[in-house]
Amino acid sequence: MGYKCQRGLIAVKSVEGRSILITGGGSGIGLDAARYFADRGAKVTVCGRRADRISAAQNLIGERCVGVVADVTNADDRARLLDAAVTHGGGLDALVSSAGNMYRGLITEVEEQELIDIFHSNVIGGMMLTGLATPHLEKTSGSVIFIGSVHNRRAFPGASPYAATKAALEGLTRVLAAELGSKSVRVNCIVPGAVFTEINQRAGLFDDKDALARLNSMSGLHALGRIGKTSEIAEAMDYLISAEWTTGAILEVDGGLGLGLTSG
Repeated sequence: MGYKCQRGLIAVKSVEGRSILITGGGSGIGLDAARYFADRGAKVTVCGRRADRISAAQNLIGERCVGVVADVTNADDRARLLDAAVTHGGGLDALVSSAGNMYRGLITEVEEQELIDIFHSNVIGGMMLTGLATPHLEKTSGSVIFIGSVHNRRAFPGASPYAATKAALEGLTRVLAAELGSKSVRVNCIVPGAVFTEINQRAGLFDDKDALARLNSMSGLHALGRIGKTSEIAEAMDYLISAEWTTGAILEVDGGLGLGLTSG
């Protein structure tokens, strides 16, 4: 692989020519990550359940991107998705497990099937896809990146189902890093804070016109005084894909929200 130079001080592997599979690539963090890597010369495969979103993503990103309509909770879809990524990229260098749902509800209101569904979407699908992808990642000394959440670090009432899935991903990251290290496959987890994405909009985080302005000005909660951009999460992915001696890391990319600061 090629290298890029940062200010003449350090050589860092470039993603140019690498094959990267991003689940949940039809919107939000997954979509912007796909754009980020394609712009830097990577061969990107994205998936999602909605055909219109995946078609739009492929058209937006261009020939370096292949879109696959697939549900990571479905075994046949996972196999088909992985085949498409390996064919498009000539192998597989990185799996970014970004697909997932957010469910909010008080513990007295949560239905058992809803819990099963969110764990299947947020944890089990990505876990099974990782197992399927491992033989390909072993050939390239590749990496897996799970997307966690600050919900596992701070207590937000009504978010217990979502927080539980993100806590599971952190444990999974550490165990798989130990398990796959001998195969030269690295496994890491990014923990974003509040990021302006469609999933947060659907959850009601930005329902009224003043909500985004309030979040951006909550310096008492965010040490850097604003919520994040999806492109900033993509930059963290870039580092983890190229960092050959980093595995089992839980990387907080949250503007300091996880510090537990209080407003005022």
